[in-house]
Amino acid sequence: MVNLKLAISESQIQECVKRLAQMIHDDYQGEPLLVVGALNGSFVFLSDLIRHMHLPIQVDFIRVSSYGDSAKSSGKVSLHHGVRTPVLGKNVLVVEDIVDTGFTAQFIRGYFEEQGAATVRICTLLDKPVRRRTTVTVDYVGFEVPDEFIVGYGLDFNQQYRELRGLYSLEAKSEYRIKPRLIH
Repeated sequence: MVNLKLAISESQIQECVKRLAQMIHDDYQGEPLLVVGALNGSFVFLSDLIRHMHLPIQVDFIRVSSYGDSAKSSGKVSLHHGVRTPVLGKNVLVVEDIVDTGFTAQFIRGYFEEQGAATVRICTLLDKPVRRRTTVTVDYVGFEVPDEFIVGYGLDFNQQYRELRGLYSLEAKSEYRIKPRLIH
């Protein structure tokens, strides 16, 4: 059995989700928005986030991977399932669980730009900039985290731990900082 250490509590997550939703609401000011969750890890975060946004939205999902069965990104991103909603001329908000190397976020941004989205912004619950290997812009960040493997609140390790209400580290090393927004 894996020893998990609480990194971010359920209440901290919920406060962060509300703050992010307010920032998104303020930026879009009532404009329609296509919210796209990056499966599988973002589904819990997306579901909480959209309930607090108070905007006219559509929801769809995309499935890409760069991890396979490993805990480390391979750097090669594969598209497994694209969106079904037409994207042309729409404001797209991509919701990610975690941005690590940035390969997946960069791939998804390019995917929507190629389809003619009016705007593409990325919202992530967790950002791990120490591992970034691209220059992708992340527009909304919940928490900046150190180089540790995090599970819970939709994030998994070998398809386990998604159901946990908090976020847990498999190898707790340092403190976590709330980082409400990167400059975009």
